[in-house]
Amino acid sequence: MKIDRRLLDLLACPACKGALVPCPDREALCCERCRLRYPVREGIPVLLIDEAESWESERP
Repeated sequence: MKIDRRLLDLLACPACKGALVPCPDREALCCERCRLRYPVREGIPVLLIDEAESWESERP
C-alpha cells in the first residue's frame, strides 16, 4: 500500500482526531493515540469507527 504523504497529513483518526500512520504490515492505517487500526481497501482508507480494529504495537 502506498498512500501519498500529503494525503496522510490531511487524514485524522475519526475517534480521537489523532494522526494516522501506516501500520507495520502496510495494509492499514494506525492511530497510535487510541490504538485503532483502519483498513485500506483497494488503496482507499476506510475511516469508519465500526470498521476499525484494536491493535498492539510491536514495541517492547
